[in-house]
Amino acid sequence: MSSRLSDHRGKKCPPASEAVLLLGSNQGRRVRRIRDAVDRLSRETELLAVSRMYASEPFGRFHQPWFLNLAVLAATRHSPWDLLALAKRLELEAGRRGGARWGPRTLDVDILLLGDAVIELPGLVIPHASMAQRRFCLLPAAEVAPEAVVPTYRRTVQQLLDSCEDPLEVIVL
Repeated sequence: MSSRLSDHRGKKCPPASEAVLLLGSNQGRRVRRIRDAVDRLSRETELLAVSRMYASEPFGRFHQPWFLNLAVLAATRHSPWDLLALAKRLELEAGRRGGARWGPRTLDVDILLLGDAVIELPGLVIPHASMAQRRFCLLPAAEVAPEAVVPTYRRTVQQLLDSCEDPLEVIVL
């Protein structure tokens, strides 16, 4: 039996991949925005796990509110570019408009992992380029996918968390 499935129109669908996404917000109704985005993701992917919410000290620009973050593990048939488009749609629906790098955000949706994919293109880098150095990424990701291998490091999410030297505070809520 083929690992590819047919959809109702007879076209081939790619096999599902497991994606780890990180959602974060530090503006406005943070919990509501993140929960709304998780709900929307559940309609577009199959959610396999959702982490607890974490509060984290902001990275890069320190004079801003703390972020709330959570990770989801989802089975998806989206291509990497379609998954990125979904993430950007969720951000826009939550009111995100441009802004400074590492600045305040109504919603941020990052693709941390997509199966064993390694993609390094302008506008799309998977695995997330700096996830291994950021405790606020690794803690929730380790909750939903501790044994997922980050192919660029050849180590699991849990192993990366265990060796992470990020000094910024992250608190489970």
